[in-house]
Amino acid sequence: MGSLVAREAEGAGFEVVGAVAGPGDPAIGRRLRDIGAGSGEARVSPPSSVAALLRKSDVCISFTNAKAEVSNLQAVVAAGVPYVTGTTGLTAEERRRMEAALSGRLPAVVASNFSVGANLLIAMSAALRSLPRGFDVSIVEAHHSGKADAPSGTALSVAEAVSRARGYTRTVGGRTGALKRSPDELEVVSLRGGGTPGIHTVHAFGPHEMITIEHVAFSRSGFALGALHAAQWAAQEGREAKVYGMADVLGLGTGLSA
Repeated sequence: MGSLVAREAEGAGFEVVGAVAGPGDPAIGRRLRDIGAGSGEARVSPPSSVAALLRKSDVCISFTNAKAEVSNLQAVVAAGVPYVTGTTGLTAEERRRMEAALSGRLPAVVASNFSVGANLLIAMSAALRSLPRGFDVSIVEAHHSGKADAPSGTALSVAEAVSRARGYTRTVGGRTGALKRSPDELEVVSLRGGGTPGIHTVHAFGPHEMITIEHVAFSRSGFALGALHAAQWAAQEGREAKVYGMADVLGLGTGLSA
């Protein structure tokens, strides 16, 4: 995602002044243009350069693993530049601590999915509150075989919207044996295979009809462009120093976002 954001940034009117890769990454020391991440002359730096790069940036976009995200947080807060992060795999406590550290210090957009369509899916899922009690809702998400966390962050956001809308108090990840579904259960099923960019499907099963809402990502470019849009929004003059979601960026007004 980092390379893709750098590649899409030029067309979106950004100048990439620096990039960071994990320890031992073969891209370190090379120019962005040399690794296919746009035509920029900026070089890829090791994690020790995060603070220095933040000081010469107007906005920062981060896609990394949970451990690195937490490790970089102190430098981000110290720099005070608008911040956009799409890192997934954080525990609930790590996410809480991150948002507490950012709030009041800088404008930050924290999301697990920057796709416009995926965030609209969440807003539409919240509307399932209008269905009668006889409807059961299940969520199925599919991603590439290399994705480490399951369910996906977006699926968890959809599940939160559905649980609020329908009053579910428990989440189950699948069924085996003679185990009936209870009324308080929300089903969330994860599939992993091939190079699937991301598919999220919400099924609402009624006694005589079914409603299906689905978002399919054709490529990851939609996520990158959404992150860049969020960065432009967060960096607008006068933006309050607080933590936002993509629902805020897109004006969806649901209070929930991926």
